[in-house]
Amino acid sequence: MLPPPTLWWRNLGRYEKNWLIIAFIWCILLTAMMPLWFSLGRQNVPATSYRVTPKQYLQTVNNFVQQYKIGEEKGIPVVEPPAGDVYLLGRQWQWYPILKLKKGVQYRLHLSSTDVVHGLSIQPVNLNLTVSPGYDYVVTLTPTTSGDFSLVCNEYCLVGHHVMVGKMIVDEK
Repeated sequence: MLPPPTLWWRNLGRYEKNWLIIAFIWCILLTAMMPLWFSLGRQNVPATSYRVTPKQYLQTVNNFVQQYKIGEEKGIPVVEPPAGDVYLLGRQWQWYPILKLKKGVQYRLHLSSTDVVHGLSIQPVNLNLTVSPGYDYVVTLTPTTSGDFSLVCNEYCLVGHHVMVGKMIVDEK
């Protein structure tokens, strides 16, 4: 096995050179588009994050559940909070609690994990967020559609990852 010649591109055929040029131009174009997608695409969720210990966040979620619990579904509390701060906890292998929100009402959704990194995907709207232990990730959320939404973990979180599904219920006002 020999290393390629110093000027390897001189030995390329016409078609190989054309494909190499097309690939290079495509890379330059996509690189140039990244700032435009960032600023004009409105694809980045407006959010802030704060440092928090998993123990503190768990206590905050438990207080939230105790204050706004309206029932249970399969042993998981269902909470119906007013507009404002709403807390969701990711832990192996569940989203806790079940949130019951109102359509058209603005909420500040707080997300954190007590164990490993999780990925929150709200389906079918396909909103994807990373949930990390040690951080309270706050997203401004205004539900625009009523119905039941699945909360799916899209970041591998070990053995029970495939069963980590939660629920968000959005009712009409």
